[in-house]
Amino acid sequence: MSDAKPARRAPKGKTTELPEHLKAYKGVWVFIELERGRVHPVSWELMGEAGKLAEALNVEVGAVLIGPADGSVEAAAQEAFTYGADVAYLVKDPILTHYRTEPYTKALTDVVNAYKPEIMLLGATTLGRDLAGSVATTLKTGLTADCTGLAIDLESKTLASTRPTFGGTLLCTIHTVNARPQMSTVRPRVMSMPEAEPGRTGRIVEHPLDLMESAIITKVLDFIPDRDQNQAQLAYADIVVAGGRGLGGPENYRLVQELAEALGAEYGGSRPLVQKGWITADRQIGQTGKTIRPKLYIACGISGAIQHRVGVEGADRILAINSDPNAPIFDFAHHGIVGDALTLLPALTQAFRQQRSVDRLAS
Repeated sequence: MSDAKPARRAPKGKTTELPEHLKAYKGVWVFIELERGRVHPVSWELMGEAGKLAEALNVEVGAVLIGPADGSVEAAAQEAFTYGADVAYLVKDPILTHYRTEPYTKALTDVVNAYKPEIMLLGATTLGRDLAGSVATTLKTGLTADCTGLAIDLESKTLASTRPTFGGTLLCTIHTVNARPQMSTVRPRVMSMPEAEPGRTGRIVEHPLDLMESAIITKVLDFIPDRDQNQAQLAYADIVVAGGRGLGGPENYRLVQELAEALGAEYGGSRPLVQKGWITADRQIGQTGKTIRPKLYIACGISGAIQHRVGVEGADRILAINSDPNAPIFDFAHHGIVGDALTLLPALTQAFRQQRSVDRLAS
């Protein structure tokens, strides 16, 4: 998704010969995030990237599945094969019914130590971020967070992980040279969803969890689904309407909400709106907020700085409305309107409402 291209040559001073103790590490793995019988879509997005990395290294793609002994792990493993896994490593135990850092860290580190992957990818979700940091610390290896690009350095055969830095003003490429596995997290919707191949199969390797419930400090008392929290679900919305500072004041943000309602869309905004208190943090779009890949993204009064661009340029279509003809957002928007958002938004809302009324009558 990023314009930055990971380094294709070894960084200066980096040897192309792996230390002897690292040569046993082979394969590209993806941690399949499974909660309450459902796989987070970011896992399948990462499977597509894992396939490209594995092809460059001529190694297998592995999927790691951790969860309860209720059949959900096996079902997810079969689905992982359709997205490109060659082998699935399963850790099943009643202790793993709910996510808790301690048992999941032990399960994943045990599997890594036993089968030695050279690359491990996890989704940068709430669960994935927590687990990745804990596992990387336990294994004493490197972790690159919130990557926007992954590639194999052709000379050194190391993972080149590209991510924004300095508040999103620069993109840097990071290599983990002297430790394994090389770990990276990627936010949902940064990578495209691969096509599944129904009927594809692979090998299953089961690994036991040597842990007693009495040894775990954290206990799960209740589970409250996100849908009960009335939080925004921007990452997987087909249409997103967002506002920026160009709206002028918080009282004008309702124009964004009204257009979103007319389109049956989600609504959000740029980072300054969160900082000003116009919108809540769960509706922030961009590098430090949500990454989105909708079919249509309408940006109203948003300048389009690199921090915002990183989070939206995977959209199928971007329509930008801005009164400044030189706004950076016009450099990557598919369609642009130079004009006052406060005038254009009500007109668009009225037009879409009328069209929906016509469609309902016609049906």
